Amino acid sequence: MTPPSSTSPPRLTHDQRILLLALAAAAPGTLISLIVLWTHPYTAKVQWTLTVIILGALLGFLSAVRNRVVVPLQTTANLLSALREGDFSIRARRSRRNDPLDDVAFEVNVLADTLRGQRLDALEATALLRKVMAEIDVAVFTFDERRRLQLVNRAGERLLGSAAERLLDRSADELELAEWLQGETPRISAISFPGGSGRWEVRHTSFRQHGLPHQLLVLADVSKPLREEERQAWQRLIRVLGHELNNSLAPIKSIAGSMSSLLKRDPLPEDWRDDLQRGLHVISTRAEALGRFMGAYARLARLPPPRFHTVHVPSFVERVVRLETRMPVAIEGGPDVTIRADGDQLEQLLINILKNAVDAAEETGGGVTLGWTRLAGAPFLELRVDDEGPGLSNTANLFVPFFTTKALGSGIGLVLSRQIAEAHGGSLTLENHAHGPGCEAVLRLPV
Repeated sequence: MTPPSSTSPPRLTHDQRILLLALAAAAPGTLISLIVLWTHPYTAKVQWTLTVIILGALLGFLSAVRNRVVVPLQTTANLLSALREGDFSIRARRSRRNDPLDDVAFEVNVLADTLRGQRLDALEATALLRKVMAEIDVAVFTFDERRRLQLVNRAGERLLGSAAERLLDRSADELELAEWLQGETPRISAISFPGGSGRWEVRHTSFRQHGLPHQLLVLADVSKPLREEERQAWQRLIRVLGHELNNSLAPIKSIAGSMSSLLKRDPLPEDWRDDLQRGLHVISTRAEALGRFMGAYARLARLPPPRFHTVHVPSFVERVVRLETRMPVAIEGGPDVTIRADGDQLEQLLINILKNAVDAAEETGGGVTLGWTRLAGAPFLELRVDDEGPGLSNTANLFVPFFTTKALGSGIGLVLSRQIAEAHGGSLTLENHAHGPGCEAVLRLPV
C-alpha cells in the first residue's frame, strides 16, 4: 500500500468520520429548529436560551456518539496489543448478552485463553526438548545458512571439548565438522575429536527456520555397541568352528591312535591292511568334509559386490525354475517388469530358496509355487516361494551361519541368500503359513 503524498489532503480518522455522519444526521433538525426559533416573535432571551440548549445538546450527543464508538475500539486495540506482546492475563469485561460489543469481548477472551494454552504447551514442549537434548548421549549441532553453529547440546560440548559459549557462531570449517555436513547419510566413520575418538554414526539433514535454510548434524558413538556385536559374532563363529573342527579332528585323532597301536603289534594281525584302509578312508572322508566346510566359510566371507545390469524378471524366473528337475514348480504369473540387479547372484539366491522349498515339499509330497507381484506405486518387487512342506521348526536360527537341520547341509545357503538380497538394497524373510502347512519365502527387491 503506497503512502499518501505530502500534497494530498489528510484522510479523516474513523472517529472523525463517525462524528461527521452524526452531525449530518442531526443538522437538518437542528437547522429547522433554529429557523423556527428565530423567525417567530419570541423574546431575545428565549431565543438565545433555546439556541444555547439546542447547540449544547447537539454537541453533547455528538461527543457521546464518538465515545461510544471510539472507546470500545480503543479497548479492543489495547487487548489485542497485550496479546501480541504475550500478556494473556488481561480480559475484556462483558456487559450484557445479545450485544455486538459483548460478542467481540467474548471472542477476544476466548482468543486469549487459546493463545495462553498454546503458549503453555509450547513452553512445556520446548522445556522437554531442551531437557532431552541436554541428557541424551548423542551430539547434536545445528548450523545456519552460513554454516555457523547456532545450537549445540552437552554431548556436543563434550565431544568438541569446549563450552557452548565458545562454540556458538563459529563456522563448521573452524569446528572441523564441515565434511560431515555432506555425503551419504547415515554412515559410520572412524573420527577423532578433542573429546574422544571412535566409530560414529553420522546423520545430517536440512530444515528451515524463519524462512532460512539450516542444517542439522547428529553424531552418535557406536563404538561400544559395534564392539559388543563383534564380540558376539566372534563367539558364535568360534563356537561353530570349534564344533565342526572337533567333529572332524576327534575321529581322526582316535583312528590315528588306533592305527598307530595296530602297527606296533608284533606280529601284525592278518587283516591289518583292511583296518588301515578303513582308517585312512575315515580320515580322508573327514578331511574332505572339513575342507568343504572351510570352503563354504570362505565363500560366505568373500561375497563380491553385485554388478548391476537390467534383469527381465519373467525370463529370469523361468530360467531358474527350469534348473529344478526333481519336481515341477508352478509359476504364478506376475507383471512384466525389469529391475537393476546382478543376475548371477540373484540366480544363486533363488536356486537356494527353491532347493530348500523342494526339499521341504518332498517330505510331505506337496508342491512348490513361485510368483512375483508389485503393488501400484510401490518402489519394490516381491518374489514369493511357497511350499507345502512341514514348515520351519526353528525360525530363530534360520540365518545363523553354519546352522542346519539337514544331514548334508552346510548351513550357509540362507545366510548367503540374505547377504545377496541386502547387497541389492532388498530383504529376505521366511515364515510359516498362518493357515495350513508349509512355508513362504519373500524376496523384496527395489525396482
